[in-house]
Amino acid sequence: MNPDPGRSKVAAVNDEHPPLADHPLTRARLEKLERIRRAGLDPYPVKFERTHRSAELHAAFGDLPPGTETDQVVSVAGRVRLLRSFGRLVFVTLEDASGRIQLFVEPNTVGESFDHLELVDLGDWLGATGRVMTTRKGELSVKVTDYAILAKGLRPLPDKWKGLTDVEARSRRRYLDLIVNPDSRRVAVLRSKVVSELRRQFDARGYLEVETPVLQTQAGGALARPFVTHHNALDLDMYLRIATELHLKRLIVGGFEKVYEIGKVFRNEGIDSTHNPEFTMLESYEAFADYHDIARLVEEVLPAVAEAALGTTEITYQGRPLSLRPPYRRVRMVDLVGEELGVKAPHRLDRERLAEEAARRGIAVDPGWGAGKLVEELFDHLVAPRLWEPTFVLDHPVETSPLARRHRDDPDLTERFELFVAGSEYANAFSELNDPLDQRARFLAQARARAGGDDEAHPVDEDYLQALEYGMPPTGGLGIGVDRLVMLLADRHHIREVILFPTLRPEDP
Repeated sequence: MNPDPGRSKVAAVNDEHPPLADHPLTRARLEKLERIRRAGLDPYPVKFERTHRSAELHAAFGDLPPGTETDQVVSVAGRVRLLRSFGRLVFVTLEDASGRIQLFVEPNTVGESFDHLELVDLGDWLGATGRVMTTRKGELSVKVTDYAILAKGLRPLPDKWKGLTDVEARSRRRYLDLIVNPDSRRVAVLRSKVVSELRRQFDARGYLEVETPVLQTQAGGALARPFVTHHNALDLDMYLRIATELHLKRLIVGGFEKVYEIGKVFRNEGIDSTHNPEFTMLESYEAFADYHDIARLVEEVLPAVAEAALGTTEITYQGRPLSLRPPYRRVRMVDLVGEELGVKAPHRLDRERLAEEAARRGIAVDPGWGAGKLVEELFDHLVAPRLWEPTFVLDHPVETSPLARRHRDDPDLTERFELFVAGSEYANAFSELNDPLDQRARFLAQARARAGGDDEAHPVDEDYLQALEYGMPPTGGLGIGVDRLVMLLADRHHIREVILFPTLRPEDP
């Protein structure tokens, strides 16, 4: 074991962390820490030279017959997950990021340091060197010749059987969740695969990955309430971005024809099973494309991501089978709402009639909503929750789509779709509005809504309007909610399950 010539520090630990000294379990670990230091050993060494991960050993020696000892010397490291003592023989199970490996420890191979094993607890980090072997029962092991404590754990891990099951507790102590819940690690790995495959799909199609500012003088590109901060040097209020859209479209104006960004966006809104104030979006823009082209893009990208992450497009979500194989259903929002109301073209109904229909169905109606907003609210409450198979909901009202091009066949609607799967929205896309005069009129209508008390209405962005006045080619844009996509593929029903460190109210000290 590694020597530590330094003096004991346990007294300082006790002074600085009294809860550790006050609890019998942690006090016992502090006493062991003191004994380790008195023995001249370092419980927190600076480095350990590992030669193999556990999965590599299982791959290389998985066929080794029972009772075999080899001359292959390896060094492994991990957290102690199981410790069984049979007098002069101790079995230790180490867990690293790839799996588990057993240590076989005898006094005749480790010498005097065998007695120091009593100072090792579950949860400690250990490094060990020895020869690869199998026990008589065929368990692949390392017959230890030397070992070292790499980090002494001062708090015990959660109970082996009860574990850490409460969603909020797991979110607050994600490090413990990852230690004791293998499925949480699986979800984190799956998320990484999703993001990597999204990036690969767009790179392969010739999109340029870019970065746009998080701090903005105006928060635009979506209808949402922003977070406000203050830049001291400029003495200027600034906003965390609510979308990357307007800056990405400035790049289309500047001559790039395909751009995308995967990044954090921030919306000062409520927290529920599908919303976190800080979340991850992929946004892409392609010159000379319309929303039909983008729908085909989505039908190519989503199945590819599912294949990369899970090996299949046939998944199970909330106990129900779900296929992500294209083609996806296409249907207009107004037709879906019209079926519910028993009318055609509900967006052309009198606003009061729509308000009455909404109120009759238990929807609280804001007096500032127009017919288009009422149609969308009726859709959200009555139709969206029932859309299980992937469905492109097309042609949203102009009132709720201030950045989308007017529909080529119906000026009251826009060329926009949202992709709904299992009752939730996963993507949003437009044929982008590139008429600067129409865009200005839409912004001014939003400004009137903002003046009337709608703090989620879109601000008038003069610089963006000026960019459009230089000319933006026909463009198709797309936004994909990465967190929700991971929820779908991981079969998780709360967004906290797929964000390693979600936003939570601070605990009462």
